[in-house]
Amino acid sequence: MNTIRIRILRDVPPRSDGEFVLYWMTAARRTTHNFALQRAVAIARQVQRPLLVLEALRVGYPHASDRLHRFVIDGMIDNAARCEAAGVAYHPYVEPEPSAGRGLLAALAGHACAVVTDDFPTFFLPRMLAAAVPQVLCRFEAIDGNGLLPLRVPERAYPTAYAFRRFLQARLPAWIADAPDPDPLAGPPLPRLPSLPLDVAARWPAAAFDLDLARLPIDHGVAPTTLRGGERAARACLQRFVARALDRYDVDRNDPGLDATSGLSPFLHFGHIGAHEVLAAVAPGWPAPPEGRRPDGSRDGWWGLPPAREAFLDQLVTWRELGFNNCGHRTDAGCYDGLPPWALATLERHATDPRPRLYTLDELDAARTHDALWNAAQRQLAREGRIHGYLRMLWGKKILEWSPTPRDAFLRMVHLNDRYALDGRDPNSASGIAWCLGRHDRPWGPERPIFGTVRYMSSDNTARKLKVRDYLRRHGP
Repeated sequence: MNTIRIRILRDVPPRSDGEFVLYWMTAARRTTHNFALQRAVAIARQVQRPLLVLEALRVGYPHASDRLHRFVIDGMIDNAARCEAAGVAYHPYVEPEPSAGRGLLAALAGHACAVVTDDFPTFFLPRMLAAAVPQVLCRFEAIDGNGLLPLRVPERAYPTAYAFRRFLQARLPAWIADAPDPDPLAGPPLPRLPSLPLDVAARWPAAAFDLDLARLPIDHGVAPTTLRGGERAARACLQRFVARALDRYDVDRNDPGLDATSGLSPFLHFGHIGAHEVLAAVAPGWPAPPEGRRPDGSRDGWWGLPPAREAFLDQLVTWRELGFNNCGHRTDAGCYDGLPPWALATLERHATDPRPRLYTLDELDAARTHDALWNAAQRQLAREGRIHGYLRMLWGKKILEWSPTPRDAFLRMVHLNDRYALDGRDPNSASGIAWCLGRHDRPWGPERPIFGTVRYMSSDNTARKLKVRDYLRRHGP
């Protein structure tokens, strides 16, 4: 692994008297294709100590719910089985009440030679990591396993997909081969950890995976979906997509009735699968762009693959990594004030325009509007934890139209998306919501009430453009 992916939080040698190397799994919640786990294994081999994997789940994170907890716990089940088979100690901890987990990391770090964790650029994880630094007195490293391109390769945030695509086309080929080990736990077995330190095991016992979520202080109004989380489910989803839908992705993806998108975004968000594994399945053996192809920012042809695969890779690579690029280089990427100056100016000029309709947040949450297509999209979000990709854009545009101010609209989108979406609270959520208000876009004429020169969308035009009858039937009241 290239050292650019390693951020050293405490630069001291691994402790020679430590009992184990600790991998604090927070974002890359998987045991394969995982740079951070790979790094922890390498240090454990270097110091000849056991490896301990800690995967913890708080109850106090924003929008904690039965849905999000269940999805993470599904992944814990897979990780526990995989670590047991590899002879690696694994400690899953689910907080029974707010702050009950406080002190767990410090207690384990007190027994550790070194601590390795994931480096994730948004949600509450950066604050959590900063708060952890004073508690970890041994060597402490955070590993960037977020995407194909390390976060620190670009030196700035890119404002548009076109500009970032040109940068990627120039720099990405050199980084494609810098892929994580498919199975970091393979190879000579590490020393076994006989048991967890007694002071830790007694105070922070391992979670029972069949625990009753109703007993936890989380949002029980957001129920689990039928989609199971975890590494095995993620890999099955990828295999289904490649076998059944990938080769018509460019044609079918915008048809809500076909539901021809990959379905991978929840798994990518929770780290149950990584971008390198997806790339390997979609473009097996891809070495470099076709000879003579220059980095011109074009969406088509650069990969030298069939159009459907090119279209999917533009989503996986350009748009996904653009979200990480902005969150990694901007502190305001998830804020209304982080919109482009032109978008802020035009929205504020029209902030007091009369709204044809105003809905409260509760009315939007319950899908009680006059617009059948918008209601269907909101119901899909509330029931399934996702919205069809094209309709997600319409969903955001209409919230702008029906909210008292643009700032209110932004906050409502964040709330509804982060509460219900399995792929919410993510750099792609930040960029997708902000796109509805002008980020990564350009001014569009003619200037309209409410929208100004922000790109306009309407339900009537969308219904004429797409086949929505089956979608409306499926997500009706």
